[in-house]
Amino acid sequence: MEDSFSPLILTYCCYWCSYTGADLAGTSRIQYPPNIRIIRVQCSGMVHPNLVIDALTNGADGVLMCGCHEGDCHYREGNLRAKARADAITMMLEDFNLEPERYRLEWVSASEGPRFAQVVTEMVEQVKKVGPSPYK
Repeated sequence: MEDSFSPLILTYCCYWCSYTGADLAGTSRIQYPPNIRIIRVQCSGMVHPNLVIDALTNGADGVLMCGCHEGDCHYREGNLRAKARADAITMMLEDFNLEPERYRLEWVSASEGPRFAQVVTEMVEQVKKVGPSPYK
């Protein structure tokens, strides 16, 4: 793949942990690729699989979903719902002939700014390897 390919990655972050972790990365001036567009959601468990598929079939090269660590969800079991939905999303990716590397679910807490930056960097590199979305 050309070095000039710059993937667009839609990133869903839960309000209570992951979004705050992203904010910490920013306020701490931790560098990470600018390829993500963050959408703050109340809970990762509220992100329906159709939202992920819609993003991927409408121009996003990848989708990263970040939620609270298991056992730390503000809504008690919302992140467990997100984990269960990840399996459905993986099956749907196959149905749409999309690589599983285009979707990733990660747990990032409010105090893990460096981890957020690391996850974003890894996701961008992963999507660069698979190339642009065939739906672009």
